[in-house]
Amino acid sequence: MKRVLRRVVTVIPAVALQILLYLLLFTWLKPWATAIHIVLAVLALVLVLYLMTKRDESTYRILWLVLVLAFPLPGALLFLLLGDRRSMAPIRKKIARTPPLPPEEDASGPLFEELEREDRRLAQTLRRVQRQTGLPLRQGRETEYYPLGDDMFPRMLEELEKAEKFIFVEYLIIENGLFWDSLTEVMARKAAQGVDVRVMYDDLGSISTYTAKNAEELRKKGIQCVAFNPLLFVSGTLSCRTHRKMLIIDGKTAFSGGVNLADEYINHITRFGHWKDIGFMVRGEAARSFTRMFAELWNAFTKDPVPAECLSAPADASEVRDGLVLPYYDSPLRPEGTTNELYIDLLAQAEDHAWFYTPYLLPGEALVDALVRAARRGVDVRIITPGIPDKKIVYRMTRSFYPVLLEAGVKIYEYTPGFLHAKACLVDGKVGAVGTVNLDYRSLFLQFENNTVFYKSSLLESLRADFLETQSKCRERTLADLNITFWKWLGDGFLRLVAPLC
Repeated sequence: MKRVLRRVVTVIPAVALQILLYLLLFTWLKPWATAIHIVLAVLALVLVLYLMTKRDESTYRILWLVLVLAFPLPGALLFLLLGDRRSMAPIRKKIARTPPLPPEEDASGPLFEELEREDRRLAQTLRRVQRQTGLPLRQGRETEYYPLGDDMFPRMLEELEKAEKFIFVEYLIIENGLFWDSLTEVMARKAAQGVDVRVMYDDLGSISTYTAKNAEELRKKGIQCVAFNPLLFVSGTLSCRTHRKMLIIDGKTAFSGGVNLADEYINHITRFGHWKDIGFMVRGEAARSFTRMFAELWNAFTKDPVPAECLSAPADASEVRDGLVLPYYDSPLRPEGTTNELYIDLLAQAEDHAWFYTPYLLPGEALVDALVRAARRGVDVRIITPGIPDKKIVYRMTRSFYPVLLEAGVKIYEYTPGFLHAKACLVDGKVGAVGTVNLDYRSLFLQFENNTVFYKSSLLESLRADFLETQSKCRERTLADLNITFWKWLGDGFLRLVAPLC
């Protein structure tokens, strides 16, 4: 808490200065109040028309329409500061100024030809993801699935010991403790041996857990460290975070999933009951895609870019073939939400089942419609959410979406032993995705995320078994036990309206 207070105190002068400027401006303009009111009314109308024609998630547009119509001046200012993608211009410029990564040969042609013969519709979907993100479909090699962070932790340590050239780390949350200190010990030793070790963490995500002093201590050990989008001033980029989680070793091995580098994620300490999270490891060509994801953001926020030879690191020569793999990342700088569109598309293609893990269930209207339509045509749609919340207001918002989904036949389960932080989907047992993407507006549209699609991979069998095992520890929710009263319905309506802000 002390760390958060120190950071807040550093931001207070900036906020106070902005408020003072607004007060002075309003005092100076007071004699022209009537004319200003007319101008603001016209501008509010223009902003409403802009929102109506803007291609964006309908729930998000409705929220801003209500705010602008009810409170024209503050609503318009809030939208311009926080609600429009153009407010992310500083980060867009940083990335635009960064020299482009060297092109990589796209060997996905034969893989798509094979996939088209098996499932042309799915091939179209994955081609679109590849075009949007610039990361190619890969041949699956060796993969491992971890049903808990507890299982992933020792494997990360084992693989770090094998590092010869570089180790790249990017996480939302880093916190000193058994997990992070153990990784740091190995990375420091590897750095002393000449391995290029780089760490990027999200400044806001780690605001209470990792300080500039901690980062400096890491640098003293020979590890480069940088904070993503430092919280220095109040601006629209406040909501633009890296929620990605990846550990890349020599461009040959990559770990990802929902697990952050803090002790609750491996159940070394207890917060909100038993912490259920999942992760995975991939080897081969797929790991190179993670290297490129890391390099794009790292190069934008540092003056020491990732060496080109790291991006062209030779892939594992293994002849093992284990389905297809497509790692990619979501970016708030793109006009579309890649994972949102992917899940809507996969739900439209589902014939037997579509199962989801998510800690936060605050989807936009289009994704709600896709879940509802799939369930109504007989697809077995299941969603597992936490039984114990980490954020009570978000937990309440999650439950506000239950009625419309349950009425359509979607089955919802809550993980009673504790908090579920896993993020995944599994469709018809043949295609699925595991990564960092929650089913909420922030993850689907406003943050940098990473996700990995698996097709006919052995990892999906492990995901299916884990889902059913987890479901056995859950309580199924029904319309009857929701006890919906008028006041609860009214509250749910308000929570669903403001859900895109959470």
